Amino acid sequence: MISNERPSPYGRSPYSQPKPPVNEDTLHSGEVRIERKTFVFTLKENPRGRFLRITEDVGGRRDTIIVPTTGLEDFKKLLDEMVRVSNEIPEKSS
Repeated sequence: MISNERPSPYGRSPYSQPKPPVNEDTLHSGEVRIERKTFVFTLKENPRGRFLRITEDVGGRRDTIIVPTTGLEDFKKLLDEMVRVSNEIPEKSS
């Protein structure tokens, strides 16, 4: 290690090989545009199992979260609760 390099907190050195791609099958996909954001919901499956990938695209910049299908019911319950509370609380006037 060069003296001014620090070990990565993520456990990978800057010179390590990238991980090989994992084969994923797309089972279903949907897209919704809200204001200036586009959300893409993709149900996928790979050798480790099924998962929902939610990708947010804002002006070409993408962020992604992955929810294993074993947690989709809990995810939906929490999202439903957020919608309910949002509808109950009046918005602050500008």
